Amino acid sequence: MAAKKSKKKEPGLVEYKPGAPYPGVIGRTIDESSPAWPAPARAKEGAPNVLFFIIDDIGYGQLSTFGGPVETPNIDRLAERGLRYTNMHTTALCSPTRGCVLTGRNHHTLGLSAITELSMGYPAHNGMIGFEHGFLPEMLLEHGYNTFCLGKWHLTPPEETTPAGPFSRWPLGRGFERYYGFLGGDTDQWHPDLTHDNHPVPQPATPEEGYHLNVDLADKAVEFIQDAHVNAPEKPFFMYYATGAAHAPHHVEEEWADKYKGKFDQGWDKLREETFARQKKMGIVPADAELSVRDPDVPAWDSLSAEAKKMFAREMEVFAGFMSQTDHHFGRILDFVEKIGELDNTLIVVLSDNGASAEGGPEGSVNEVLFFNSAPETLEDNLKALDKWGGVDTFPHYSWGWTWAGDTPFRRWKRETFRGGTADPCVVFWPKGITAQSENRSQFGHAIDLVPTVLEALGLEPPAEIRGVAQSEIQGASFAHTFEDARAPTKHVTQYFEMFGHRAIYHDGWRAVCPFPGPSFAEAAEKGRFFGGPLTAEVLEDLEKESWELYHTAEDPAETKNLAAENPDKLRELIELWWTEAGRYGALPLATADMARLNTPRPKISKDRDKYVYYPGGAPVPFAACPRVFNRPHSITAEVVIPGGGAEGILLALGNRHGGYSLYVKDGKLHYVHNYCGLEKFKVSSPDKLPAGELSLRYEFEPTGEPDFKIGKGSPGRGQLYVNGELVANAEFPYTVPNAFGIIGLSCGYDVTDAVVPEDYEAPFTFTGELKQVVLDVSGELIHDEEAEIKRLMAKQ
Repeated sequence: MAAKKSKKKEPGLVEYKPGAPYPGVIGRTIDESSPAWPAPARAKEGAPNVLFFIIDDIGYGQLSTFGGPVETPNIDRLAERGLRYTNMHTTALCSPTRGCVLTGRNHHTLGLSAITELSMGYPAHNGMIGFEHGFLPEMLLEHGYNTFCLGKWHLTPPEETTPAGPFSRWPLGRGFERYYGFLGGDTDQWHPDLTHDNHPVPQPATPEEGYHLNVDLADKAVEFIQDAHVNAPEKPFFMYYATGAAHAPHHVEEEWADKYKGKFDQGWDKLREETFARQKKMGIVPADAELSVRDPDVPAWDSLSAEAKKMFAREMEVFAGFMSQTDHHFGRILDFVEKIGELDNTLIVVLSDNGASAEGGPEGSVNEVLFFNSAPETLEDNLKALDKWGGVDTFPHYSWGWTWAGDTPFRRWKRETFRGGTADPCVVFWPKGITAQSENRSQFGHAIDLVPTVLEALGLEPPAEIRGVAQSEIQGASFAHTFEDARAPTKHVTQYFEMFGHRAIYHDGWRAVCPFPGPSFAEAAEKGRFFGGPLTAEVLEDLEKESWELYHTAEDPAETKNLAAENPDKLRELIELWWTEAGRYGALPLATADMARLNTPRPKISKDRDKYVYYPGGAPVPFAACPRVFNRPHSITAEVVIPGGGAEGILLALGNRHGGYSLYVKDGKLHYVHNYCGLEKFKVSSPDKLPAGELSLRYEFEPTGEPDFKIGKGSPGRGQLYVNGELVANAEFPYTVPNAFGIIGLSCGYDVTDAVVPEDYEAPFTFTGELKQVVLDVSGELIHDEEAEIKRLMAKQ
């Protein structure tokens, strides 16, 4: 007998929102049931892509887009079909600004009063962005977006950046589906420390093969977009593209730097005047605006020697070439998005994270590792490297004279809350959504405004919760209403600023600033204060009485006329408002970058040890997590098996050509090299070849004197080599690196990315024998240069 046919009608595809009641029918059998599916996240039809291009350490007056001397034709073309926001602000520092950009909340609310390396146990300072402060990619994932992050991150506590995790504050833990870049504050552009998604990876090519990080990041950006587009062409993407440029090191191919040959010979004084004139012509500053006066820390160009002028001009040529090259490769991403027909429906925001950086000091630096160690940075040393400035053998930064010029028309620079530190170039592009083109917008804005602006442009509301976590209030204000109306009033009327005790408040066209330690390094020193000095209650009382300045920025955008004496009532009103806003957004207690902050006990993922055991291969240990061997007795012991034909390669290495150490076998002999800041190398080698068989190879360092931190010299000492417990060689090291080797971490059995001793071997120089393990013993007492460590961390912003 034939089976009876079911009379049930096949339903169409039924979907429901995950978490909602199941709308289908569940019977005893399939023919008595009706299916329904959890609906996947889908974007609205025609939803735009979103692309944030966050540039590092670019001042208001550096890009050609804002009247500057550095040619950026791709950012220019966005501005020509988009809008320049000429009154946009940031926090004056990188990590805090990046947190604001991605969450729409103020940096103290996020716990990002500074970089995560300077965290303290207070909500404003702990460096741990809570999950109640959702990131934009987390929000957009729920609306059907792909989310990609490339380049600099610097939003994870350093103790959480090792392969042991946790990974919840890495990019993939905060809503990004793909990541490629570097987790810290800066990296070598020729030999970067790279992370792909949640794991470290080697660079795909060498500089000799054409490698540069900007090339690599653009390649990966195109790859991420392409891979998603060919599989789901209707699916929009959010990309956070954050280059290491133009943060030091200023690394670039020589041909890019040479494009600017002779273009800065006029010096920084004349360059400011030229930039200011262009800014007026472009309507970026009012026609009647005044240029801020000479910075007291910057010498007049005409007072410099011919040699100094030659050196400083080359520093700026390399910087300009670096930024132009960055723009070029960003243009390759724009070209690909245009190729797939998506450019006009991509909402692009270009923004610098803070003002130009003065971390190169008065002379500039051939190798920032010298700065990290308080070693002298002299014009003479820089001149020796003039012809290779920006190449693989340098880790350079320019003189702060160019910083001052780069922040035209404003005062001061990064880390300070005068407008030179907080006012930044910003471009918004979206031809399909904004009909106005090549116009300026002068409404006050801040980095916290980007998230609410994007959400409004996309027609989305901030989520009440993300992954079950109730969300805090978005603190920024959308400026989407200004896209078509140049005269629309800003919705962001009040904004406080604070960075290392340097404070400011903006309110309705007025600005009050309280500089700490002072309006210049020279003036601060006269009062016995210094950057990183203590900010005690007594000092604070003095600041409140004497240091606040008042400016009517609606009429005086460059803060040239201090009206504090003329208008004390307005100043008092703004000071009180600063304290109100600081309380509202959790900016207290005030803290500077002093030694107590550096030495703050912090929770650790792993306990401190006297002995660290490493095995060959595997991921490198990030430099921030490496055992500190400076100025203390320590030893490295490698257990190996040397085959009959001999072996060679790395046993243990840390750092790169700019500073580090390496224990290795070459030409059958054991060698140890201590690379002092890329300037000198101290070496000890065994006189005889190593025998075949099982061996214990050991290096010991015994300090023979005290470090001299003031001149960047670590403890002198004796380097000794042992084979199976027998002393085979020793050498006297006149001094050593006192505080920091650089940015490349530790690797066992190979040298990661770049050789510590490039004249002796090429990375990775993998050990060809059997390497069982390496033990690094640091049980000797550590002598720590706290001031140099603060300097190192402050430069990693």
